[in-house]
This record gives sequence, structure tokens and C-alpha cells, in this order.
Amino acid sequence: MSNQLEQVERNPKLIEVQVDEEAIRQMYMEAIERRIEKLDKDMVYWDSNELKRRTCMSWNTILNNFFYEKEFPKIKVGGKWYFPAAETKQYLKRWLYGMK
Repeated sequence: MSNQLEQVERNPKLIEVQVDEEAIRQMYMEAIERRIEKLDKDMVYWDSNELKRRTCMSWNTILNNFFYEKEFPKIKVGGKWYFPAAETKQYLKRWLYGMK
């Protein structure tokens, strides 16, 4: 046993690992994107706070620019507005690309 230990100490075997940092970063970003997409699919409705967060707009900006448009999808339940997530995303893309 001591003989084997002496051999290992005299001839240590090194393991060298090379990591492609860019490949790891890309895999990480893809995993995050998949998770975000899954969360987006799970969300059926947005409330006004989520709409403000998603658009990076204040409530007044939303009201002044597209809230009152007939095509803008919205549902009022009690005193609170809800926005169907998929339809609202589609509308916002059309609205944004339609701006000049």
C-alpha cells in the first residue's frame, strides 16, 4: 500500500479541464429563455400592473396611446381591468410596428 502511495506522489496525474465560456453562457441564456417562455404560456391574463411592466409605460401613457382603441383587448371584472396575455402581446406588437 505504501508503495502505491509513493508512486502516486512521484507521478501525479493531472486532469486538465477546458471550458468554453461562450458556449456555457449561450446554454444558460437558452435555458432562461425557455423558462420565460413557459412562464409566459402559463399566464392567461395580465392586470394593469403587469401591462405597465411589460410595456415599460406609465398608466397615463397607456391610456393616452392605445387603451381606448376598439381593438385593444381588455375585460373589466368588478373595478379591475384584465388583459388576455396572448392577445394583448399580439396587439402591442402590431401597435408598436404600426407607429411611424
